[in-house]
Amino acid sequence: MAFTLRPGTVDDAETMVRMHIMSWRESYAHLLPEEFFAEREANIGAQIERQRTSNLGSAVPLLAHDDDGCLVGIAAAGPGRDEDSPHLLELYMLYTLRRVHGAGVGQALVDALLSGEAAYLWVLEGNPRAQAFYRRNGFEPDGKRQLLPPRWYELPEIRMVRPAVGR
Repeated sequence: MAFTLRPGTVDDAETMVRMHIMSWRESYAHLLPEEFFAEREANIGAQIERQRTSNLGSAVPLLAHDDDGCLVGIAAAGPGRDEDSPHLLELYMLYTLRRVHGAGVGQALVDALLSGEAAYLWVLEGNPRAQAFYRRNGFEPDGKRQLLPPRWYELPEIRMVRPAVGR
């Protein structure tokens, strides 16, 4: 499968939010109730406005589009936000649609954003597929665990870290 990568712009906000919600449904339907997704879809306008502002910020998302121009992946990275950041670089998010899993989209996004740098990320404890992907990219749990806010039903997530790779 061929795909292209490019930075997100303000004009991509609506497509990004819709793809993001779709990927949450695909990835987290076994962890979250239908109300979680329905609420996000009901408030999509506000989310699009927040995304427009975010796309102007310092952590511009990187987008992956398929041959038909459909958004199939989104990722963002930037300065570590944890008080005890194990590295300077944090992978803030990485989402791909199920139909492109295994096609190299996620790998291309990680490679483009992290470039082999030491980095860390947070991943849901109940997302073994994502954890396996990150392990293949040199990330390992560092023992840190936290609960997400109530709007995310306090799902637990773990921190994974990796040293610089390929240097």
